[in-house]
Amino acid sequence: MTIINTNALGVTLGDPLFSDLNLTVSKSDRIGLVAANGRGKTTLLDCLAGEHDPTTGDITYARGLRVGYVEQYVPDEALGVTLYDWVLAALPPEQVDFESWRVDVVLDELSVPDEMQHKTLGELSGGWQRTAMLASVWVKEPDVLLLDEPTNHLDLERVALLEAWLGNLPRETPVILTSHDRAFLDATTNRTLFLRAENSRVFNLPFSAARAALDESDAADERQLANDMNKAKQLRRQAAKLKNVGINSGSDLLLTKTKQLTERADKLEAAARPVHRERSAGDIKLVNSGTHSKALVTLEDIEVQTPDGRVLYKTGQKWISRGDRVVLLGANGTGKTQLVSLIQKALMGEDDTVKCAASIVPAFSDQHLSMLSAADTPISAVTSNFSIGDERARASLAGAGINFQMQSTNIDALSGGQKARLAMLLLRLRNPNFYLLDEPTNHLDIEGQEALEAELIDNDVSCLLVSHDRTFLRNVGNRFWWIKGKRLVEIDDPEEFLRGEMARG
Repeated sequence: MTIINTNALGVTLGDPLFSDLNLTVSKSDRIGLVAANGRGKTTLLDCLAGEHDPTTGDITYARGLRVGYVEQYVPDEALGVTLYDWVLAALPPEQVDFESWRVDVVLDELSVPDEMQHKTLGELSGGWQRTAMLASVWVKEPDVLLLDEPTNHLDLERVALLEAWLGNLPRETPVILTSHDRAFLDATTNRTLFLRAENSRVFNLPFSAARAALDESDAADERQLANDMNKAKQLRRQAAKLKNVGINSGSDLLLTKTKQLTERADKLEAAARPVHRERSAGDIKLVNSGTHSKALVTLEDIEVQTPDGRVLYKTGQKWISRGDRVVLLGANGTGKTQLVSLIQKALMGEDDTVKCAASIVPAFSDQHLSMLSAADTPISAVTSNFSIGDERARASLAGAGINFQMQSTNIDALSGGQKARLAMLLLRLRNPNFYLLDEPTNHLDIEGQEALEAELIDNDVSCLLVSHDRTFLRNVGNRFWWIKGKRLVEIDDPEEFLRGEMARG
């Protein structure tokens, strides 16, 4: 049964975000909405939720349909409210006294511990804030659920809980969601919409299978376009020959045939379907300046401690050598951040607990992109830290997806994707030979994640990285360290750890 139908839907904000979109949403649908950063995913969800008017086309809803929309950002007014009270306030006033039990049911379904329920949202992590937003929408019992980046800030355990929760939803409740987490899309969707400025495509497949089908479809379009244009060129050649013969011989028949061939060529060219060219959100480029040192980082069975001195685990003897892409695995709270911090301090010469090769040129990025100052501008961030001219700096920023107008605005005004690409540019300009990366895929769209993967692998980069993105760590890592109990152990692949984390969820 169709409950939402879009007809020739389009939105133009300066440039077209999408156009002529025809989409039917039925009761059993779990639709993954995929596009690069800034290409209209949130705008489409806003339109479906009735919060944004489309530029063209219309949307038809089943009678009485209740749309639940979990937006990406927490409103400021929520930060001073406890999680429980925020969900309770979502109920209509006349239901609060008699149906507050529904809040308890929803929070139990979403596995929210009691101690979290009575903290203000401002005290909670981004992951728990996302859970509060979801609960406040689900408690109203919507008929269709729209989720904008629901996995943002979630650790693997919470991602597993969300996957399980979505899998247990009533079949008659359709879900439309955006996410840059490829494994999550594969686990939770059965249809995929690739949103484009023109010729958006829908496949009745989860993301990975749909992506392969899209690539084949685009390749077929490219072959068809080349074939049509080749036919049109041949027709024009024939027409030119006949025209010369017709003029020289005075044959009206040949001149008529010339006109017919030209018209056929015109029709072929006019009907030729343009091949989709994805407009890049900006390049991600890394470098590896190389080093003669074999062991770049050495851990001599050091103790990793909490800030108050409690021992979390011992590392044993570990080395990071040239070409190693070490993924640090561990549940939340086991001490990944503490080890990363120890290594960072050692690289900066502030601590000698960890031994680092003298030839190391480090580059460090954390999940909050703290190397970026919100009040700084992209151009000053480049020119004040590196000895490159203004022209080269501006060209580098443009290549990273930050246009001339944005280069002199505060970094705080950039999108999450632009900030992430700026951070990667600043790392590259250091000309490093060792990278320390904490959640580097945060804020990156799928295109950006794949570009970062390719750069790390193709440049034979040496790095230690932390990531909750299952696809990314599987693709990039060639060594894996697992904080298991009180020891740091090396394992051949991450699957046992990932299975355990997903099972805990």
